[in-house]
Amino acid sequence: MVQNPTLEDVARAAGVSRATASRAIRGAGKVSSAAQELVDRAVKDLGYVPNSAARSLVTRETGAVALVVAEPDERIFSDPFFGAAIAGVVEALGPTDKQLILAMRTRNGGDERLERYLGNQQVDGVVVISHHDNDQFLAVLRERAVPTVLVGRPARPDAGMPYVDLDNRLGGRLAAEHLIEQGCTRLATITGPLDMPAAQDRLQGWREGLEAAGIEEVAMSEGDFTPRTGRLGAQELLATGERIDGVFAASDMMALTALQEFEEYGLRVPHDIRVVGFDDSAMAEDSHPPLTTVTNPARAMTGEATRLLLALIKGEEVEEPIVLTPSVLARESSGA
Repeated sequence: MVQNPTLEDVARAAGVSRATASRAIRGAGKVSSAAQELVDRAVKDLGYVPNSAARSLVTRETGAVALVVAEPDERIFSDPFFGAAIAGVVEALGPTDKQLILAMRTRNGGDERLERYLGNQQVDGVVVISHHDNDQFLAVLRERAVPTVLVGRPARPDAGMPYVDLDNRLGGRLAAEHLIEQGCTRLATITGPLDMPAAQDRLQGWREGLEAAGIEEVAMSEGDFTPRTGRLGAQELLATGERIDGVFAASDMMALTALQEFEEYGLRVPHDIRVVGFDDSAMAEDSHPPLTTVTNPARAMTGEATRLLLALIKGEEVEEPIVLTPSVLARESSGA
């Protein structure tokens, strides 16, 4: 066997030109099935390993794609939404030779490190999830023309970035309609962080659902999608002294701790107060009582976003936005 075989060695062993061997190894197409088979056999027989560094000099590609989660690490590793989101990217990259890099903001919320890394041609493209209104690194990506796809609509209509989203406005409205159908008339909500488009849209849809039924919102508490603010939000709602018979929490993580807080206060769920969450996390079905929730297919959204990104990296035009439709999974917590 040739030691440290080169591309020329592969071409010679396969009986094809160097250009054909290169295209076959890169999967670049325009290679006959017979030539592809000859090159594949030569690569295996010779033990040839493509030189990714040399390839990057020609293609100007790094072979890496970044998934940017605009949240600190303690939230990423505690919220099942992000695990599903990462799985969607990994699945979509599976047939490619792209390596996934996970990037997140620091615990103090600074974006400087992200901006330096992403703006310095370290990756071929970026998928961004959980972005906020004031995220400065998005402007850096736009200025440096880094191929980028957002999961969730951009805060600015002129952002100029393709995106995949859930119809969060419809999701909020469905939550309102479901609680009203269960007989609730004294309704309150624990929102997500209102500097995030997803939380804004869920709140807007929720209030549209109430307005259509002629029902006024009794109380609201702003959370940040985490368990801690679900508990604090429930405490704030109870502290108003208002009689509340239905609550929509804009994430399952908040809904589950709010449910616990209500029961510790002496309210029976769903007999005294009904609760609806958002995300359809695994914990929702296993909670006691099982949590009614609005679906939020994180894996499907990031998979679609990654496929769009791969097309952008190739220089192709992409269709956007892609907006998925939520539904309500009715369970015991809402009296269903």
